[in-house]
Amino acid sequence: MDTQKISARLAALARAHGVPGLQFAVHRAGRTWTHEVGLPGDAAVPVGSITKTFTATVAMALVSDGDLDLDAPLSDHLPSVEDELTLRHLLSHTGGLPSDPEDVRTTSLRRHVEQAVRDLDLLHPPGEGFSYSNIGYSLVGHLIEVATGMSWWEAVDAVLLRPLGIRPRFTAGPGAGAGVAPGHAVNAGTGRAVPVEQSLALVDAPAGALAVSATDLVTFGRMLGGAAPHLIDPDELELMRAPVRHAEPFGMADGWGLGLALFQRDGVRWVGHDGTADGTSCHLRINPEDGTAVALTTDASSGFALWRDLVPELADAGLPVGDYDGMRNLNHRIPPPRGCTGSFRNGDVEYAVRAVDRERLALTVDGEPFADLSLFDGLVFAMRDSDTGDTNQTGRFLRDPGDGSIQWIQIGGRLARKHISEMV
Repeated sequence: MDTQKISARLAALARAHGVPGLQFAVHRAGRTWTHEVGLPGDAAVPVGSITKTFTATVAMALVSDGDLDLDAPLSDHLPSVEDELTLRHLLSHTGGLPSDPEDVRTTSLRRHVEQAVRDLDLLHPPGEGFSYSNIGYSLVGHLIEVATGMSWWEAVDAVLLRPLGIRPRFTAGPGAGAGVAPGHAVNAGTGRAVPVEQSLALVDAPAGALAVSATDLVTFGRMLGGAAPHLIDPDELELMRAPVRHAEPFGMADGWGLGLALFQRDGVRWVGHDGTADGTSCHLRINPEDGTAVALTTDASSGFALWRDLVPELADAGLPVGDYDGMRNLNHRIPPPRGCTGSFRNGDVEYAVRAVDRERLALTVDGEPFADLSLFDGLVFAMRDSDTGDTNQTGRFLRDPGDGSIQWIQIGGRLARKHISEMV
């Protein structure tokens, strides 16, 4: 691993993407190496959805102790929840739950979960598909509270952070914001970075409230790879890293386990998670075969683009890292078939697709321009972002297995089910 080359590229990419600060950490062959640009090494950066992996790990520790069961109905602990839903469904995003409720009317995790479950409309039967869901992890957080008698914040600290030597810092909940590095919104045209405040709702804390350093993420990643401390039984740990049936997170990863995304590279399965908060983008990758753990935290909205540029640079520097590239699935371009246009819904969110011409479709999300879509074989599409012009994201349409009609659109791992067909 050429650390000098990696250091130079991190500095150059930070300048190119207007990122004020970043932390990079890697553990490999028994040694940990770190590098920072514009941020102290111990700064706590909001890691967004990487929090879900911490929440999943606490749940799996409770499974190891016999306090929770992966396949028992959630209604055993939460009477208001659909009988068919299980912890396995929630951790793997295969419960058919929408992503987020639009109207959050409480700060109580229990009442939020009860309200969401009462009002939700399943996208598909539990266990029969993948749709990334924040509501699902609010459910997991409440389940942890019921099983432990502690709040989610207390449980994640006692069960996981404290044994790992990680100081608990959060963007929502007790002590919110204390000691947390600010994120920045970056103007792609001017490169100007403006500090932004975190806005995560209290009830979404189990899905995205943690703030940690890249070194902390590597410590956590090493444990998930099998290193001490051994907080989860080996069998349950392997389940977290193994692909779940019907978990197809197209647009996000090559597969999904229990709280972990799966990435294939050169025949090796990497696991990890990505996360964005307000003005931050963070990334964790673990190779369980050799114990390598890699983490990047950035304090800018442009950090995701930096990560995408960094991954091939790491390989050139002798550190190949697993990542997802949906563009490799694009083969032969096709005109959009009938049935692609119309309104698709994920909970309260509307994805509307209309024809631009014979070759392109336009996508809006809740009425706001989102992307132009170009279709390829398999109903896969490339997305040209309406704001940035970036074309490195992909999605797909899915047909009903019964009648063959187009019934879903999948973007960023989230499914939306057809609500209204556009008249052509």
